Amino acid sequence: MTQSRRMLVLRAVVEDYIRSQEPVGSTSLTRNHHLGVSSATVRNDMAALEDEGYLIQPHTSAGRVPTEKGYRYFVDRLATVVPLSPAQRRAIGNFLGGSVSLEDTLQRAARLLARITGQVAVVASPALSKSTLRHVEIVPVSMSKLLAVIITDTGRVAQHTLEVRPLPSTDLLTSFSETVNARCCGQSLPLAAKTIITVGTTVEHGELSALAEALSSTLASMAEDEQATDMYMAGTSKLAHQHSGTEMAPLLDALEEQVVIMRLMNSLSEEVTENGVGVAIGSETHTPELMHASVVTSGYGHTNATASDGSATAQTGKPVAFVGSIGPTHMDYVTTMAAVRAVARYLTGIIGEDTTGTDS
Repeated sequence: MTQSRRMLVLRAVVEDYIRSQEPVGSTSLTRNHHLGVSSATVRNDMAALEDEGYLIQPHTSAGRVPTEKGYRYFVDRLATVVPLSPAQRRAIGNFLGGSVSLEDTLQRAARLLARITGQVAVVASPALSKSTLRHVEIVPVSMSKLLAVIITDTGRVAQHTLEVRPLPSTDLLTSFSETVNARCCGQSLPLAAKTIITVGTTVEHGELSALAEALSSTLASMAEDEQATDMYMAGTSKLAHQHSGTEMAPLLDALEEQVVIMRLMNSLSEEVTENGVGVAIGSETHTPELMHASVVTSGYGHTNATASDGSATAQTGKPVAFVGSIGPTHMDYVTTMAAVRAVARYLTGIIGEDTTGTDS
């Protein structure tokens, strides 16, 4: 018995179980796959795979089903992620192309991914801690309050009220805003916060030190705020109806803990393989509620790093956010990995870091 043939048998078992969700027997394998050997030989191969921990037999008289180890071997041996068809890519473009805002785009992306995979789709908004400053607008809203409108490179728009007494003149505000935008555009939020303090100590803007401190503090808080990343989810109810309650109940409980899901998918999206996606199966998620679930994720966008003097900006390659799918361990990995990668690439194009925006 050769190792290569045995692994072909394993791949066939995984494919058939994903398709039928029923234990797979040697007779059906020889009928549905061109393995070139008899049913008895395949049966022996399956027994050996069980001894090695790749398969398990739920009942003595039943066929076998993949274990977590079996799924991992299957996923690791997917040489390439099969691209979506041109029609599927056009459908993604058409559906997301009608968005009216970044938030609308991300909500649509979650619904679309859930529809394609039949599983829970999760899409995070670009993390402010990984964003750079694009523009700041400061306008008076009362006798002692200013409204700071902060726009990042990923399209996030945040509004913060600053209390400053006495209120600066319009000319001073305009000059201050122009200087801040000229010196801070392209900087990370923490670096921009430090630069703004420096601006407030100049002779030209010395009267605005209180405003500089307030704006600097706002940017620093934004960068540190883990909750500043929104998470859009779709497909939960459909998944619950499709699968047994005992299997999916812990998963649904885990989805309530959004911080746990966000940390897991963030970490996974930064450790993607050459296929452009990361896959965690069962215990690999290090989350008890996901022991019978798999997570497929990919990052989108690219973090910009600015030199300490603000003189240079370069892409670090780290994503600014993630898109992912969560489902049972017997999910259709081929379709899910292709869909997650395609949506991630489109979102990368949307936020301006890539002009392709589609799978290739």
